[in-house]
Amino acid sequence: MNTAEAWNLIGKQSSSYGPQLEGGHFIGGKLIRGSQHFKSINSSDNQDIVGSFPKATAEEVQNAVKTANEAFLNWRKVPAPIRGSAIGRLSQVMEREKESLAWIITREIGKPFRESLGEVQEAIDTAQFFQSEGRRLYGQTVPSELPNKELMTYRRPLGVCLMITASNFPFAVPSWKIIPALIAGNSVIWKPSQDAPATALAFALCFEEAGFPKGVVNVIFGEAQAGEKLLKYVEKSQIHKVSFTGSSAVGRKIGEICGRALQSPSLELGGKNPLIINRDANLDKAIPTSIVSCYGTAGQRCTSTGNIIIHKDIYDEFKNRFLEEAKKIKIGNCVQDEKVLYGPLFAERYLDNFLKHLEWGKKDGAKLLIGQGRITKSNPYPHFSGDPDRGLYVGPTLWENVTKEMRLFQEEIFGPTVNLVKVKDFDEAIETANAHAYGLSSAIFTNDPFLMLRFKEEIQAGMSSINNSTTGAEAHLPFGGTKASGNGTRESGIWVLDSYTRWHAVNIDLAPKLQLAQMDVDYGHTGKALDFSGWVKH
Repeated sequence: MNTAEAWNLIGKQSSSYGPQLEGGHFIGGKLIRGSQHFKSINSSDNQDIVGSFPKATAEEVQNAVKTANEAFLNWRKVPAPIRGSAIGRLSQVMEREKESLAWIITREIGKPFRESLGEVQEAIDTAQFFQSEGRRLYGQTVPSELPNKELMTYRRPLGVCLMITASNFPFAVPSWKIIPALIAGNSVIWKPSQDAPATALAFALCFEEAGFPKGVVNVIFGEAQAGEKLLKYVEKSQIHKVSFTGSSAVGRKIGEICGRALQSPSLELGGKNPLIINRDANLDKAIPTSIVSCYGTAGQRCTSTGNIIIHKDIYDEFKNRFLEEAKKIKIGNCVQDEKVLYGPLFAERYLDNFLKHLEWGKKDGAKLLIGQGRITKSNPYPHFSGDPDRGLYVGPTLWENVTKEMRLFQEEIFGPTVNLVKVKDFDEAIETANAHAYGLSSAIFTNDPFLMLRFKEEIQAGMSSINNSTTGAEAHLPFGGTKASGNGTRESGIWVLDSYTRWHAVNIDLAPKLQLAQMDVDYGHTGKALDFSGWVKH
């Protein structure tokens, strides 16, 4: 049975958007319906129920943990190149199902279809990259200071890896975590966002069709409580690694739990990403790039631009041109109209925070250039497509007269809003860019090579772009931040393998008698020729 056929079997009703699903936890290769359920709603149209999914009970979580631990014992023994072959089959399944998978993403979270296609492609790229890593999980041979002795290192899998992911990239980000964990020989329990369970189930079915052994990939649904139930198994040493994408506040709590178990989690957290516009910037490129960087995906990216820092000599020109383009942004139902720049906010909690930030800004004295809050029929937006009352839609928002002390400047909003900050020179620009708690992404527009160099050296961020957006990623480049944006771990590329393996050092001593490192070594301090003839067995 292929992925599309399996998907059709779990659809019981249908709407104009597609089948209504009866989803289940994916444990040991079986769908477990459970007893209590929550609904996944089409973010663009709340009249469309995508499906119902179970809320994890303590027993179901225990079953998933037990299943993953049992599966790990066999999966770790599968030769890494063979594990790579399974990853290769996964990439083929995703490539064949690319459009259908993208459609599920668009329907469920309201992301424009072209973005959803790009997200699935990111997962395909990740699978293709790590397929070959199955033949490159290299260790090292290391010279010994003693004769007749060999030293070497090996990568070993950790065990059961728990992945907890967010709603904004419900397909790509899980692929960054699950695929490298699998190639390294680990088993996986994935707790996806409660806002995107249908997308997660579709991804799980791809692993099933690709032929992964039962229990190697498991999916547990539910709200935050499901994650809390799973995290209890960290201190029981039955979950051996946690990888989390989400808020810095939750990341700190996960860090505390893992710290008590002497584990190192992978934490990819929030951002308040700066974009510097230097006086020599190419505005014909910088302005459309900034629009996408600030407002793409309705600003619901951890890498979305939060503060645009502009040289005073071009501030007015940039502001006027940016404002003109921002007023043209088309918003609406992404399922019905592929031409919108962005769709709805994914959940009520994001809408609540977005509306609150409008009050912060006014209270602190910032000037609102555009921004109307929630779009409804009674509060219309001129470039809207669809029925605004059926989703959590908000207009593009732009602030100026923002200072470093304001909450607007300091806090991640997670919505389509951005601040304009005027500076007198590059020194002030770089100081302003670093003047917040986060350190995820960053960007600058300049044609000055020396300022490019200074920016790369002085910016406090895990990722930087020059003459490009703060957003965007590629499967073979490390992704992650510093300060409140993460704990130094990285997703993607060869660097992520350090998060899902431990180094094992091995020495083999073939000498005929006891020899002790550092004590039985003649370092030649006497000035005499070194003589190891008595140490060699003839």
